[in-house]
Amino acid sequence: MTGKKNTEYSTTGKPELLNRGRGGRISIQGYEGSFHQVAAQLFYGKETTVIPCDTFRDVVKIAGNKKESDAGVMAIENSIAGSILPNYNLLQKSNLRIVGELYLQIRQNLLVNPGVQLEDIREVHSHTMALQQCYDFLDKYKWKLIETDDTALSAKHIHQHKSKHVAAIASKLAAELYDLTVIAPNIHTLKNNYTRFLMLQREDMATVITGADKASVTFHTDHSRGSLAKVLTKISEGGINLSKLQSFPIPGSDFKYAFHADMEFDSTEQFNAVIKTISPLTEAIKIYGVYKRGLWK
Repeated sequence: MTGKKNTEYSTTGKPELLNRGRGGRISIQGYEGSFHQVAAQLFYGKETTVIPCDTFRDVVKIAGNKKESDAGVMAIENSIAGSILPNYNLLQKSNLRIVGELYLQIRQNLLVNPGVQLEDIREVHSHTMALQQCYDFLDKYKWKLIETDDTALSAKHIHQHKSKHVAAIASKLAAELYDLTVIAPNIHTLKNNYTRFLMLQREDMATVITGADKASVTFHTDHSRGSLAKVLTKISEGGINLSKLQSFPIPGSDFKYAFHADMEFDSTEQFNAVIKTISPLTEAIKIYGVYKRGLWK
């Protein structure tokens, strides 16, 4: 983390280097047709070129390399499964800044090759989480369920092998990319299933957002009695809504914790004022990004 200097964030003076709607080279976790690609296209535009990565660590590494990509998209939490804690650590160690977010409703679909009917299906392939999300639908049939590494990869495989007895659970984008038929749409049990995706860019080219109303910050205190309460009180008194507070152990410490905070506000001036107020109460503070609250898609 940085110290107390340079904590104020300005929304003027820097051009936008990767505007929404203009595409770019975006690193994502998963394969083409994954929900990460859906999020990337919704935020940056349909013409976005994605760079598939096996792991979130690779997403952050490639997004941080100007020779390889312009930005990255990384899932950070899900309305059912909760926070993806390792991704906060990846963000903390990176040279990336949050320039936006998007809440994507995860809609799972049963995909088959053209001409295949429900009675032809013998196996269904997908990521274990996708299968679990669709058990109520799948329990109606006696299909064999095969766990795979990725939803979109499952769709790609049944397309490549021209399978007549195998279906995949994946996104509608995967169906479009791999020429598959959506034989049963929206088969997930819980309809209110959203994943929050962060849009990441390198600090040297991070988009400055006009009209920003949300920020992600990490800080830690001296862990004396009431030190965290003092910080939270000042945030509240500043009129800022604390939409998320996530604790993390500080490596090498004796059960001391740092805190990730998502703050919502009316203006960046209001946010800057609160940061100035709480900085003397913290041991260290770092701003990951100041951006607009994400849309729900």
